[in-house]
Amino acid sequence: MTVNELMMILESKSLAEVLKEYPIGWDFLGNFRLNNLEKELPFSQALLKVEDEALAEFGLDRFGALKSFGAFLEQFTPKENLLEEVKSITISGGWNKSRTPENISLTISAGEIISIVGPTGSGKSRLLNDIECLAQGDTLTGRRILVNGAELDDLQRFEMEGKLVAQLSQNMNFVMDLTVRQFLEMHAKCRLTPNVGEVVAICFQRANQLAGEKFSEDTLVTQLSGGQSRALMIADTAYMSDSPIILIDEIENAGINRRQAIGLLAKREKIIFVSTHDPLLALSAHKRIIIKNGGIAKVISISEEEKESLGMIENLDNTMQRLRTALRAGELIHMKDLSESSL
Repeated sequence: MTVNELMMILESKSLAEVLKEYPIGWDFLGNFRLNNLEKELPFSQALLKVEDEALAEFGLDRFGALKSFGAFLEQFTPKENLLEEVKSITISGGWNKSRTPENISLTISAGEIISIVGPTGSGKSRLLNDIECLAQGDTLTGRRILVNGAELDDLQRFEMEGKLVAQLSQNMNFVMDLTVRQFLEMHAKCRLTPNVGEVVAICFQRANQLAGEKFSEDTLVTQLSGGQSRALMIADTAYMSDSPIILIDEIENAGINRRQAIGLLAKREKIIFVSTHDPLLALSAHKRIIIKNGGIAKVISISEEEKESLGMIENLDNTMQRLRTALRAGELIHMKDLSESSL
C-alpha cells in the first residue's frame, strides 16, 4: 500500500479504526503530541481542531501532518509475503584466499537445510556474511547470491522492511527490561502479526520446548541464559519473521535441542544455513558445504549410509546430554551410565 493510498484511508476512516489496524500509529501521535485527537473522526478532520502553532512547532502544517502519518504507516504496512516469493537462492562461486576460483553454482530450495563445515577460521562466517548481504560480486570473496535465479538491485538488497535474511548469531544479549511476554507481544505488534495472543502463546511454548532450562512468561529477557535467549529467538523467528532465509551460527553450544530447533524452522518452509562443528547437525542437513582456505571446496549430499548412521550418532549425543545434566546437578558419573548407551 502506497503513502497516497494510506492518506486516503486517513481521510475516510475514523482514527479509531486506523489505530485498531495499525496500533503502531499511537507512537506517531505521541511523538507529535496528538494523543488527544478525537478518535471518532478521520485523522484529517480531527486535525482541523489542532492549533496551527502546535503543528508548526514540528515544522508541519495539516497536509504535512497527514502526509507524514501516511509515510509512517507505510513503513509498517505488511509487504508481499516473501515466503511465497522466494523459491530458491543460488550461490555463484567467487574465489578463496589464494584467489583460486570456486567454480561452483549451488541452488537451494525453500525447506532445504544446508550445513556449513570447516576448521575454525576457514571462512564459514564469511559465507554467511555473503548470504546475509546478498552479495553481488562486491565482497572479498567475489561471490554472487541470486534469488529465484536472478540478481538483485540495490533497492532490493538493502530494503529494511521485510528483510530476506534473518540471522541467529552465537551471542545474543537483550538490553530492554521487558518480560518474555512483553517482548513477544512487542515483536508481534511491530510485525502486524494477526492473532497476537495465539502467536505469543505458541512462541513461548516452543521456546520452552527448545530450552534446556524452563522459564516463565514473567521472566525478564535480561535474566535469560544464553540457551534460553537462543530458544526464544528461534521460536520468534519461526512464527513471526517473514524472512525466508535463516542463517544460524554454531548453535551446538547454546544448550538447546538443536535438531528440534532446525526442524521447527524447516517446517516453516525457510531456507536454512547452519554453520557448525557438530556431526549431528552437519549430517541432519540435506547437503553440506565444505569450507577450506576461505573458499567452498566442495558440496556433499548426505548419503544413505550417513542417514543410517544418524541414529547411532543421536544415541551418542543423548548420552553426552545426560552426562552434562548429571554433572550440572552435582551427580557422580558411573560406568553403567556409559554402558547403558553402548551401541
